[in-house]
Amino acid sequence: MHNAKIDHQERFFGIITVIYQYLTELAQELIGDFHICLWEFVMAIWNHVKAKLNKDSTWFLSSLAAYGSAELLVRVIRIVAVIVIARAVSPEIMGLAALSLSLFELVRVLANAGIGQKIILASASQLPATANTAHRLFWIWCMLVAIVQLCVAALLHIAFEQTDAALMLAVLSAVYLFMPGGLVQVFLLMRDGKMATTARIAASQTIADHLLTMIFVILWPSAWAIVLPKLLTAPIWLIAVRRARSWKYNAAKGTAPARYFVTFSLGVLGSEMLTASRMHLDKLVVGSVLGVKALGIYYFAFNAGLGITTSFVTAFSTILFPHLCEVKDGVQRLQRYRRSFFLGAVIFFPLILAQAAFAPIYVPLVFGQQWNDAAPLVSILSLAAIPIFFGAANTAWLRASGRISADLMIVAFTTSATLLYFALGAQMSLQMAVIGYVLGLVTNFIPISILIFRHAHQQLRIQYSSQQESLI
Repeated sequence: MHNAKIDHQERFFGIITVIYQYLTELAQELIGDFHICLWEFVMAIWNHVKAKLNKDSTWFLSSLAAYGSAELLVRVIRIVAVIVIARAVSPEIMGLAALSLSLFELVRVLANAGIGQKIILASASQLPATANTAHRLFWIWCMLVAIVQLCVAALLHIAFEQTDAALMLAVLSAVYLFMPGGLVQVFLLMRDGKMATTARIAASQTIADHLLTMIFVILWPSAWAIVLPKLLTAPIWLIAVRRARSWKYNAAKGTAPARYFVTFSLGVLGSEMLTASRMHLDKLVVGSVLGVKALGIYYFAFNAGLGITTSFVTAFSTILFPHLCEVKDGVQRLQRYRRSFFLGAVIFFPLILAQAAFAPIYVPLVFGQQWNDAAPLVSILSLAAIPIFFGAANTAWLRASGRISADLMIVAFTTSATLLYFALGAQMSLQMAVIGYVLGLVTNFIPISILIFRHAHQQLRIQYSSQQESLI
């Protein structure tokens, strides 16, 4: 009995010794010399990880790193901007700017009509004609969106007597004059896989926006100082994308039929509008139920918490869609989806949880004691990025698979549930409203994501079995 126990101990320590030797050899392989600097050590680890990944995963991680680094720089500047704004203006001024910008973002989502995504999906032979038609549709559609925004501004002035907010909204409609001239180039860059370029352009515009906002707020503490930079930085984006990707309308290449865009665009537009409703109507609910001061607090908490984390999720979704569209085989597409989802979750989830955990510490320390009451809201809203990550993956998969109507129904159901829970919570308190918001996302996006993955796996298994039977 005693000898058997000794044998087990020897086997155990033998296994530990083997593991230790393996880790030592791995460390020596990675480091080579124990006196190399920390940067070389990190690069050695990255090269070792990259060697274990296939080409697709390496490209995805590289693109994610490009967007992530750009977003990280933007977030740092944005945090500084939020600090300056929070210390320079009152919650009432913040609430007025929030009303104008929320309506602007809500109307601007109409520009995301899925026209450009058809450029990504088009075959090489269809691309010139598709780009020509998309260019014309971009101009028509953006002008219509500008008219809609002017009408909303007029309604805000006449029906609600919000003259300042209406004037801001009307001025921001000029943004749509700059968009059509560069949208084709942007989607061609995405089709070409040049995610690092699009990331740098977007980051440059956003950083310029935040820098101008800080300067204006210091010199002119008002809601206009927060709103005007959105318009003044639009030319930066247009010039940058036109330099990054050359393209000109070529009538000789013909045009694609408009019906080629209609079905897909309507589904994407509906989904984007519902998503924007979920992201912005909550602020209108807070303003109408709890007042402008509560809206200012909520707007701050949203930007300091969910606004930061969802920017990374948006980068993930932006990269995932063209990554999935690149392959037509269902099995390969599912493999890409699984690997990309896992890599994104491993990177983002720890960051999201860390932000939620440390919000009570860094919010009053960084932004000032006047925002101390917003710290619990920041923590709760940060957690909402996890189900939003699931929802972004769902949308990319369904759109790449051509199932636009399914994506629309999922987003419609989730948006309705989330806003309902939010409105019910707002009847009690701002914190209960935020809890309802997160609850609506968690109870819909995560279970639906699991069902979508299972359905895709079963469909591919049936397809594979049918192919095997036909070969017999």
